[in-house]
Amino acid sequence: MAQPEGLSLAGRRVAFTTPQTTGGGGGEGYGGRLGALLRQRGAHPLPVPTIAIRAHEPDRLRPYLLPGALDPFAALAFTSRSGIAAFSRALPSSSSAQLPLSDAASALPFTVAALGSDADLLDGAFLARLCRDAGRLAVLVPDVPTPAGLVEALGRGSGRRVLCPVPDVDGLREPPVVPDFLARLDAAGWAAVRAPAYTTCWVGPGCAERLVAPDAAAPDAIVFTSSAEVEGLLKGLDAAGWSWARLRARWPDMVVAVHGPVTADGVRRLGIEVDVVSSRFSSFHGVLDALSQVISL
Repeated sequence: MAQPEGLSLAGRRVAFTTPQTTGGGGGEGYGGRLGALLRQRGAHPLPVPTIAIRAHEPDRLRPYLLPGALDPFAALAFTSRSGIAAFSRALPSSSSAQLPLSDAASALPFTVAALGSDADLLDGAFLARLCRDAGRLAVLVPDVPTPAGLVEALGRGSGRRVLCPVPDVDGLREPPVVPDFLARLDAAGWAAVRAPAYTTCWVGPGCAERLVAPDAAAPDAIVFTSSAEVEGLLKGLDAAGWSWARLRARWPDMVVAVHGPVTADGVRRLGIEVDVVSSRFSSFHGVLDALSQVISL
């Protein structure tokens, strides 16, 4: 008999490589949220973060947040929760004399877009620090919570400008997600402006230690939520004198679960076979539901 959601992973040891922080103010990090969901389902979470989110100084975004600086733009598009957190950290107070978007009667509508549950951070307090005229702002959450889905939901750009707060990448190859997103915007007629919001970086050579230690307990599953995490893990395994093939040989029953098809494609490109891909990926519930169906058999 299937377990109820709250116990669907009861007793299972689940490793995950998700970063533990957002790199700035604005809510709990991805790793903390995933770990909490695992505990709610009765699992024993095993955090193995392989990448970190490092905050930039707010000055990196400040040119876009000066009074009226966003008026030449038609939209603000976020592809990650960390981007929203970094942008929120740099935004002026709602009590500031002037905000990034003017509230003139002639001002055009402005769209703020985010994916899935990341849009929870686009609350009234966030929007009030963008513009005093709430009627000028529209929050867009695409039905398909992927960067491609976001571009489709935005529609034709017709030469309009869209600001995209995205990460710099340090010590890793840049995953194709952001370049593909910007290319899709360009193809849809948008003039996309890339804004440096934070840095994604490799944690370092010891990041795989909890998996390769001689006394490590066998995980029932490992969850990947981005391809950058996998590259970080492979670098960590190599630094420890291991390989993915050796890890799989050590834990042959470990299920590899991936958050969404975009991430799954990136993981496969890195040579890792995927066992489970969530078909619902607006939140981590999707990948845990899919994992529960396999691991409880």
